[in-house]
Amino acid sequence: MHTAIAAKLINITAAVLTGTALLFGANSAHAANSAHAANKIVARVSLSQQVMEVSVDGRPTFAWKVSTGDRAHVTPTGSFRPTRMHEMWHSKKYDNAPMPHSVFFSGGYAVHATYAIKRLGQPASHGCVRLHPVAAADFYQLVETFGPANTSIVIVK
Repeated sequence: MHTAIAAKLINITAAVLTGTALLFGANSAHAANSAHAANKIVARVSLSQQVMEVSVDGRPTFAWKVSTGDRAHVTPTGSFRPTRMHEMWHSKKYDNAPMPHSVFFSGGYAVHATYAIKRLGQPASHGCVRLHPVAAADFYQLVETFGPANTSIVIVK
């Protein structure tokens, strides 16, 4: 139920932002700049806080606990764009481990769902950014709706 509601909200948000850009975009430079800024997603992952905050068009929209790389496995820092997406992926490196709703951003690193939800909020992965399955589905839907070119994944210490 939550996923269906979130998907509707994501689609409504996308439609409103797109409609606003189309309605006002042709009439002024300011509106054109607003249209350019519209439909942007920024997912900011804090390694120290183990949280991912997602903003849509500069407005805070979601905040989710994550698990990032543990002491033996680093999560890369920097600003990335999604490179590929898979509703279901299985790790070729880690025993065919399931990676539902994967949004890859740097080589084999992805934002994806985990079934180890008790570990969220603390480093526990091999470097990926793990989310609760519902949050991962919501994030995947956001990226799919707004497009990888309009999505930034920013990972900070």
